[in-house]
Amino acid sequence: MAENEIPDENLSDEFRALGLNLVNALRTAWESPERKKLQGELEEGLSGLATTLNSEIENFQESGTGQRLRSDAAELRDKVRDSKTEKKIRDELIKTLHIVNTELENTAQRWSPTEEGAPVDEDNESNG
Repeated sequence: MAENEIPDENLSDEFRALGLNLVNALRTAWESPERKKLQGELEEGLSGLATTLNSEIENFQESGTGQRLRSDAAELRDKVRDSKTEKKIRDELIKTLHIVNTELENTAQRWSPTEEGAPVDEDNESNG
């Protein structure tokens, strides 16, 4: 047997070691301070955003403008239920939500690392 050849009986051991090494690498990445810091920043930012939005929604609902908007919306809802406008509004809302979701997916893909581990930079990709 040549020096670089691995005996057949070690093949399963090598696959077992590969699995353990993959698990260890994933565990190390998951437990890394950078990942934990990013998670903390995201959680803190999202919590702050939710608090701010809830506060502003409550303020707006209590304002005169909010009360008028609520009344106008109720009137509009009654008119829309009895017309073809409901389908048009629904179709436009679906179209708008689809566009927003597509853009969010594109943003998430741009933020995802490439196979080499570097973020995708579309500006440099299109020029290169």
